[in-house]
Amino acid sequence: MADKKINKTNAARLLDQLKIAYELIPYEVDENDLGAQHIAEQLGQPIERLFKTLVLRGDKTGLVVCVIPGAEEVDLKKAAKVTGNKKLEMIHVKELLPLTGFIRGGCSPIGMKKPLPTWFHESIVQYDTVYCSAGMRGLQFRLAPQDLVRAAKGALADLIVA
Repeated sequence: MADKKINKTNAARLLDQLKIAYELIPYEVDENDLGAQHIAEQLGQPIERLFKTLVLRGDKTGLVVCVIPGAEEVDLKKAAKVTGNKKLEMIHVKELLPLTGFIRGGCSPIGMKKPLPTWFHESIVQYDTVYCSAGMRGLQFRLAPQDLVRAAKGALADLIVA
């Protein structure tokens, strides 16, 4: 797979525009297992360094994005408070593509159809580099966490179930 040309995604083009250094890392997609653990294994990386992008709907703000470590679960109460909502719920998977331009297993926190308010779990800053979807299944970014947060115009918060 090393000699196969990697097509740039909209998310990668956005990082290019912002002059943010990143590496595109391809991996083998298993349609039956789109989970973060499988991707971390494919990359040979600890799951804590792989961040997944979740799109939620708030009762007050509408759509928001939470980016959390791959093995963790979003705490809807904590996330609601941080985002200015009383209640948050995950959007239905069939809404993902029309709302963001991405499909399940390939949702990036940057390069969505329109930018959404984005929060990253605060643990992201403890790593020199992290991994997140580059905007399609089978492709991850590796980049500095502060660059990812800046590109998404995001903020840090405690978002996960303790």
